[in-house]
Amino acid sequence: MAFVHFNGLRSLQISSRERTFNPGSGHTRSDISNNRCFAVKACIKQPDQKVHLESKLISVLDSVKWDEKGLAVAIAQNVDSGAILMQGFANREALATTIASKKATFYSRSRSTLWTKGETSLNFINVHDIFLDCDRDSIIYLGKPDGPTCHTGSETCYYTSIFDSLNKPQVEENNALTTLYSLESTLSRRKEELSSPEQGKPSWTKRLLLDDKLLCSKIREEADEFCRTLEENEDESRTLSEMADVLYHELVLLIRRGLKFEDVLEVLRLRFAQSGIDEKNSRKPKPVK
Repeated sequence: MAFVHFNGLRSLQISSRERTFNPGSGHTRSDISNNRCFAVKACIKQPDQKVHLESKLISVLDSVKWDEKGLAVAIAQNVDSGAILMQGFANREALATTIASKKATFYSRSRSTLWTKGETSLNFINVHDIFLDCDRDSIIYLGKPDGPTCHTGSETCYYTSIFDSLNKPQVEENNALTTLYSLESTLSRRKEELSSPEQGKPSWTKRLLLDDKLLCSKIREEADEFCRTLEENEDESRTLSEMADVLYHELVLLIRRGLKFEDVLEVLRLRFAQSGIDEKNSRKPKPVK
């Protein structure tokens, strides 16, 4: 659910037991006594009819099942890849600030203060939506990171596989990836290996990466076979199999161009609120040969 869309400027007063802070700057002010109020300056869309957004926001904050310390688990997830980026904790103020600033904000238990991811590294997580789970005791910040999330420089904070630790003598960094991104990672490694001396017969992936004409012919061939599963009313398993072939070969082409599947998903996401005709008309014209 999207709690607030931000366009015009308005100030919301939220009850606070801890401090006043400015979500626009991402920094806290000096602590103040309990049961005071702080102002959250948020850009909000003015509806045609008057709606008491302040009461709505307070209602949302009240609906969260904060623990005895006033906290709930907050997980940041990549809106395009689905990767779990990091996990922290949020209190009422952290969640309210995230809603207002659209920057993932957490509560530091060790420092007893709010902190916005990226306030030091500038690798902010730009929040597109926020979700509560069915028990309303955990939060997901669904967003797009500006850079590596982990302080180690890794894309996510989750890069240690327990299965690898149990089964391999030496464990290397291995980001938690979905099936699609595991395949993409493998294809990227095959591309990197092209610069090393080849031992034995090259893999099919390497052959495709080295031969643009072969790669494009296979994509056209697999796309045609995929369409024929519909035209010829073939078994559903054939449709799935041919789609897997199409996806694999198209991923190879993306890797060949130095692009990521996440880039494609971002393009699709940006089209959600746009008609297909308008989107196509907005594309850059093909260069004249």
